[in-house]
Amino acid sequence: MSRIGKLPIPLTDKVEFSIDADNVVTVKGDKGTSSLQIHPNISVEKTDGEILVKRNSEVKQDRALHGLYRSLINNMVVGVTEGYTKKLEIIGVGFRAAINGDVLELNLGYSHPIFFVAPQGINIEVDTKTKKNPLVIISGIDKELVGHVSAKIRSFRKPEPYKGKGIRYEGEQIRRKAGKSAAK
Repeated sequence: MSRIGKLPIPLTDKVEFSIDADNVVTVKGDKGTSSLQIHPNISVEKTDGEILVKRNSEVKQDRALHGLYRSLINNMVVGVTEGYTKKLEIIGVGFRAAINGDVLELNLGYSHPIFFVAPQGINIEVDTKTKKNPLVIISGIDKELVGHVSAKIRSFRKPEPYKGKGIRYEGEQIRRKAGKSAAK
């Protein structure tokens, strides 16, 4: 049996959970509402402030989906109660970030600025006061979407291995290369 799939998902008093006849799970909380279409071979039950995910057969695909849907529903519950955040550091001389309305403007050493419009459900903030380097904070209730937006922004200028300039996740370690030995 799936080790992840058989774990119950705890619900707090602030979270409303519902499942309809079409196998659509809806979770409502303080931060918003999230819904997910469940595969027909997976069943979801609510008992005593917990959500249990069960499968109908021992087919390999159903066993794989069992743990997957348990993780997705748990991510929805955590998202509507606490939310998810990712922080990106912008490191480099002259590299800047600014937010104008819902548009993120990045100056990353190219001949032109890069404009990024945040998708629905994502909040982007820029912090230039607390650290030497600008910090872009991405937050939202959907874990997958927060990670996707973070990866998209990071892809505009990935950290390079010689000087370490670029956009990196906060706390990310970049493997540095020595460079030319003849330059000494």
